[in-house]
Amino acid sequence: MDAVPRVPEQRRPGASRELRFSVLGPVRAWHGGEPLATGSPQQRALLAALLLRAGRTATAAELIDAIWGDEPPSQALAAVRTYASRLRKALSPDVLASESGGYAIRLPGEALDLAVAEDLWAQAEKARSAGDLCHARGLLNETLALWDGEPLANVPGPYADTQRTRLEEWRLQLLETRLDMDLEQGCHAESVSELTALTAAHPLRERLRELLMLALYRSGRQAEALAVYADTRRLLADELGVDPRPGLAALQQRILQADPALAEPTAAPASPAAAPVRPAQLPATVPDFTGRASFVAELGDILSSAEGKVMAVSALAGIGGVGKTTLAVHVAHEARPHFPDGQLYVDLQGAGPRTAEPETVLGSFLRALGTADSAIPDSMEERAALYRSLLDGRRVLVLLDNARDAAQVRPLLPGTAGCAALVTSRIRMVDLVGAHLVDLDVMSPEEALQLFTKIVGEERVAAEREAALDVVAACGFLPLAIRIAASRLAARRTWTVSVLAAKLGDERRRLDELQAGDLAVKATFELGYGQLEPAQARAFRLLGLADGPDISVAAAAAVLDLPVEDTEDLLESLVDTSLLESAAPGRYRFHDLVRLYARACAERDEQPSSERESALSRLLDFYLATAAGVYAIERPGDLMVDHLAQTRYSGLKFTDGGSALDWLYAEADCLLACVQQSVVPERLRRAVDLLWAAKDLAESGANALRYETTAVAVRDAAQRAGDTFAEGRARTTLTNVLLVSGRIADADDEARLAMRLAESAGDTAAVCWVANDRGIICWYQARYEDGEGYFTKSIETSRAAGNRASEATALCNLSRTQLGLGRTSTAAETAQHGIDIYDELGSALRAANGRYSLGIVLTRAGRLTEALRHLTDALSTFTEHRQQLWEGTTHFRIAEVHLAARRHLQAAQHAEQALPLRCIGGDRIRGHVLTLLGRALTGLGQLDRAKVCWQDALGLYEQCGAASDAEEIRGLLTPATAA
Repeated sequence: MDAVPRVPEQRRPGASRELRFSVLGPVRAWHGGEPLATGSPQQRALLAALLLRAGRTATAAELIDAIWGDEPPSQALAAVRTYASRLRKALSPDVLASESGGYAIRLPGEALDLAVAEDLWAQAEKARSAGDLCHARGLLNETLALWDGEPLANVPGPYADTQRTRLEEWRLQLLETRLDMDLEQGCHAESVSELTALTAAHPLRERLRELLMLALYRSGRQAEALAVYADTRRLLADELGVDPRPGLAALQQRILQADPALAEPTAAPASPAAAPVRPAQLPATVPDFTGRASFVAELGDILSSAEGKVMAVSALAGIGGVGKTTLAVHVAHEARPHFPDGQLYVDLQGAGPRTAEPETVLGSFLRALGTADSAIPDSMEERAALYRSLLDGRRVLVLLDNARDAAQVRPLLPGTAGCAALVTSRIRMVDLVGAHLVDLDVMSPEEALQLFTKIVGEERVAAEREAALDVVAACGFLPLAIRIAASRLAARRTWTVSVLAAKLGDERRRLDELQAGDLAVKATFELGYGQLEPAQARAFRLLGLADGPDISVAAAAAVLDLPVEDTEDLLESLVDTSLLESAAPGRYRFHDLVRLYARACAERDEQPSSERESALSRLLDFYLATAAGVYAIERPGDLMVDHLAQTRYSGLKFTDGGSALDWLYAEADCLLACVQQSVVPERLRRAVDLLWAAKDLAESGANALRYETTAVAVRDAAQRAGDTFAEGRARTTLTNVLLVSGRIADADDEARLAMRLAESAGDTAAVCWVANDRGIICWYQARYEDGEGYFTKSIETSRAAGNRASEATALCNLSRTQLGLGRTSTAAETAQHGIDIYDELGSALRAANGRYSLGIVLTRAGRLTEALRHLTDALSTFTEHRQQLWEGTTHFRIAEVHLAARRHLQAAQHAEQALPLRCIGGDRIRGHVLTLLGRALTGLGQLDRAKVCWQDALGLYEQCGAASDAEEIRGLLTPATAA
């Protein structure tokens, strides 16, 4: 049964009951989802001619001409009447109408797929004109999805031929427009594969070539972009005897000149905001006020909206030293023209031990507004009422600085339209009804450097720009810290910027260095810390101990040894004090300087010191237990988890692989930071086991560099501690990540030592793993007989340990070594044996590795259909499990299959998809991908672009010392150059 064409539900009122028609593919009709008979080809030609007239009447002569052209049959008129009669019966009498000797079909626009497409296209154009490219792209994708093959497929007649050409041309124009928007939104790397296929299918369409050149250039592939132009010029000359159009030639010149305007588009700058209001009683603004443009605009808009409307209230929150008062005073001065009737200011001293009482502040405000002392009431309620009465009908701005909480602020708010209040506080005033809340963050690096330069002087900073960047980074981009550091430097002419940077480089001394006169970062933080309840203060101290960019609620619960619900309440209360930031739902982070202060508090106040060690130990246990659970879900039946260190604190439990992987990748930075922080004797073995359990972070490629750095740190720590067991495992993990990146010689060095250490420590799990890795190293080095020995050892050790998953891994890898030894049939059987074990264990991810190996074997054996099936299955699994490097590598192997079958376009498409994903094996495998892409492009007639790919591959081979591969490429380039 033919499916009804997909149309958005909002465009299908009564879709289940109404007639639907399709012309963007075969001409078809449905009623209530059931297909209707549309008759012979000529009858479908009549139906198409009527549908494409959008309700207009077609005469009998026009229909005859549409169906038969210049040579109609003698009974053409009778045939048209017969076709019309049959259609009327099939569709219903009121749909096809006879009018003035002709016929018409009148339907709602959403009944015809072409009308829906035209409506979607119009909306896309409107969205694009409004600058909403994301929505426009979505609408165009909906439009293109309505095509179901060739328009008016198999419909005869000259009219259908003309319309078919028109609709196909329109589809290509829509596709070009959507691709153009893809590039406008920075999706250049993803577009290369699609554009490569389209230029092969439509070689003379210059707009597609132009888009491909731009996509390649923005992907850093300038030489290939120029090669596309060379291929295009040659093709146009050979086929049409013309030169490329001026636009294409101009793009070539711009690429040659590296025109900056061709770079990836950036978001348009925000339009300047209206000038904010300003009060009259304000402190002086600082002369070197810097940055904060978005906040100035946002607050200015809120304050200026008070004119003629209800009272506007804005509350700024942030940690001490972030510049709340400075910003508020600056905004208020900017806003003065909007408040001609007065400006009031008070420091409520909310961060200190003795805060200002509201009745006292009201008394001073009433005096400032002209009230005699004798007329000021005694009670706070009466003072507040008189205060609001005096402001009625006036335009006054009130700046309430450094508030303790909302209760202190409420009596001081004006109660009349046209007035406004601006409040600063270290806490978020979520209970201040109607307030516009603003969380003030630290400065951007550019703003921070600008402030530092204003205080120190352009000449000194320009001479040591890198050191100046180090200084503002050490200050955590906190305005108070930057001002203190810059003031110290400005007062010491003999210091260089580098001297200051070195002083701030010592984290243990940094807070002590950040003080000048009565300004001190530590003292500012101390005010906030002193106001915390005991449970909040303990949480603040212990959470500051953990490295990592942020922390989840569950991990924080482990640190604090509290239930998750209680932990979240504590964290949210710390966010309200601005001593902690909410990084994302369920995640929290410290400002760098606040973290240092929290650690200083932990060392001073958290006694005994064993509590600090216990907190970090619980965090390590949490990550290890949870990562082990993720590993077990991803690799069912793999007994490696049974050989991990035992934990006292439990981790999270997952019921499905998707949520498990979500956790692993979301926690990657924090998990690896925890490992690196745990290279102390008490936690060393659990640290290396956490690395082992999180090996997906290396194999997927998502966190390979950070994983390698961490593995090196653990290896060195184990070596210093003389822990043979931990060192063996650390070198085993390091071997694996080096293999992933293609550094085979380095991996070999680590594997040799790992094997010796694992055997001496009796660590059978590590022996299985490292023996397998040594076999892979031999395969890369074409030492197939040695590799067979290592894989056999891994298989035997795995069987002795009862680890069938490890056995299956070695079997699948052994198959490729057997292939290298020429035993193709045996290789296929070995790989299938490994896959059978994986399937029995239910290990989909590992089975994908087996199918990948089997696909390589079958490709070499010439069994291409089978190879493609196995590789395609593997690709689907790798994608599902987010194994990006394996995904890219499998695209490369699929491209090999297509190239062997001389399907050059499909080979080029898969090679293009492999390039941005990257591959297992690093630069050498990338060279292989480029070599294959060049061969595929040669088959497509794109010789110049192929040559560029081979030149890039040659550079990679020479860089990584692959001499034989380099020699092969030189052989390919020689005839290409001669041509």
